[in-house]
Amino acid sequence: MTKQSILLALALPAIANTQTVPPAAATQAVHVSNTFRFEIAAPLPRVAPLFGPEGERSWAGEHWNPEFVYPQPAQDIQGAVFRVKHGDHNSVWVNTLFDVAAGRMQYVSFIDDVVVTTVDVKVAALDATHTAVEVTYSRTALQPAADDIVRGLGSSDRDSGPDWKKAIDTSLGLH
Repeated sequence: MTKQSILLALALPAIANTQTVPPAAATQAVHVSNTFRFEIAAPLPRVAPLFGPEGERSWAGEHWNPEFVYPQPAQDIQGAVFRVKHGDHNSVWVNTLFDVAAGRMQYVSFIDDVVVTTVDVKVAALDATHTAVEVTYSRTALQPAADDIVRGLGSSDRDSGPDWKKAIDTSLGLH
């Protein structure tokens, strides 16, 4: 008997006695996606930069205070990485798409063990003096304990359009 056949003989009973145990039933993570739209009475080149993390400071209020990890000094560019404080949590954001000329911005943010969020912003010129804005928030809970948080954030996202419009109009002096 060779060494390999001895090893095989020893392993066969273990293989023969293995049981197939079905995996535990996986629960579907709560995922919500909401889109809102509004118009701004200003030209696209004036509106589009407002959707970068630095540009947003002019209208988003005191709760929006991104701390840039990259780049330094802080600037609105694709690939920017920054942190934002949300109550007891810190989120990490990555600017995955920042194309002002094309009117496209996208962000992914993470709050560890709570939620992953994608924010997709599209801006388009309606004419020389008006810009359409479309924002889609998609959020996914990272554990069942965060399900209600994600549902609540989704409800808030869905209703954010009028607040965003008012804040942007105010920052541009349109009121």
